[in-house]
Amino acid sequence: MPDLEQWPTGRLLTTAARLVEHAWNERLVDIGVTHAGVIALGVLADQGAMTQASLAQIVRVQAQTMGKTLSRLETRGHVTRVRNDLDRRSHMVSIAPAGHAVLEAADDIERTLVAGGGLVSEELRTHLQSVIRELGAPRWNWVASDAAAGEDATSAKPGASGPAATVVS
Repeated sequence: MPDLEQWPTGRLLTTAARLVEHAWNERLVDIGVTHAGVIALGVLADQGAMTQASLAQIVRVQAQTMGKTLSRLETRGHVTRVRNDLDRRSHMVSIAPAGHAVLEAADDIERTLVAGGGLVSEELRTHLQSVIRELGAPRWNWVASDAAAGEDATSAKPGASGPAATVVS
């Protein structure tokens, strides 16, 4: 085993993040969804139907990448896509009942991923949120005061919180 005490914090954080994502994906395969799919389902469950482009912007991926994720989710019946009445070139995406069930199962998987609930520690969550706000502010065009609050004041959805629930113009 490597001497973890000698590793810089950034290396610990990125290694832990990769290991968590790998372990989570290994368990998510049993319920037919990927980590990316869970994130998309979570946003749709929290914020309701939206266009693929809006969802991609919130999740901070390219629309093309989101399209692939949504195709997998749609094939399994986790989301539905219907033509957008306001812009016939786009589709509105919404979470289906099967998507809600998968999201609940994924929440259970995440809670039990690390023995002792280490991933649901409020102290860890607070530290990670701080890192995301500080490093995400310049990358995602948040102003300093909004980054401290975790929102973009010009476009945050009512009732939404944190960087994953923020739309950046």
